[in-house]
Amino acid sequence: MTAMTISTIDAVMIAEGVTEVEDQDTYIEAWQLLIDTGLAWQLQGFFGRTAQHLIESGICHPKG
Repeated sequence: MTAMTISTIDAVMIAEGVTEVEDQDTYIEAWQLLIDTGLAWQLQGFFGRTAQHLIESGICHPKG
């Protein structure tokens, strides 16, 4: 995966579907950023549940 190039607010907007992305890599990058910053577990439940699913599926990885 490439280095993070999006802001946390952009990541939230992508995760919520407010901002559409053209490729899956950007979508995954957004979720990984939310996981790495801890925001995935600080925002509403949807974020934490989705982040956990992405980690369990091997799409994203836990912070660390």
